[in-house]
Amino acid sequence: MNEIASKGQLRLSYLRWALFIVPTVVFLGFLSGRLANSGYGNPWFDALTKPAAMPPGWAFGVAWTILYVLMALALAMVLDARRAKGRWTAVALFVVQLGGNLAWSPLFFAAHKVDAALYLIVAILVLATVTTVLFGRIRKAAAWLMVPYLCWLGFAAGLNYDIGRLNPDAETLAAPSLSTQI
Repeated sequence: MNEIASKGQLRLSYLRWALFIVPTVVFLGFLSGRLANSGYGNPWFDALTKPAAMPPGWAFGVAWTILYVLMALALAMVLDARRAKGRWTAVALFVVQLGGNLAWSPLFFAAHKVDAALYLIVAILVLATVTTVLFGRIRKAAAWLMVPYLCWLGFAAGLNYDIGRLNPDAETLAAPSLSTQI
């Protein structure tokens, strides 16, 4: 069966995908970070020695929001590419790497597994790179939307490595307890 659609209908199809995918991916990222008590304000994390390249806390929220929006728009483009060869493989790989992404914060911030989190983020980087290549075979713009995410993953992996190097006892470090003086 041949499908005949106007350019406007095709744009609306992409818009429908984007209107569902973008909030879903952003919400999942927010939920992962919130449940893991990510970032500054986490007593364990606050007690760690940070590398000199560590951005301020607000930068992570801004960066991840932008990255999740770009990633979701890329996914929506690929989902909208009907009959594209390799489409479902690319989507499946995106979901796998996103699952790893969502697991990183609980592993690092809640479980305090700095080394395991480093291995995970390297795996996410590899999976996201392959996903980007597959996206590029379907829609070049989708691959370009993934590039900032790849760059940030590389930077985040470096931060993860440096935190592990600067805090060899990070996994056994107890968060400082609150004290009350009378």
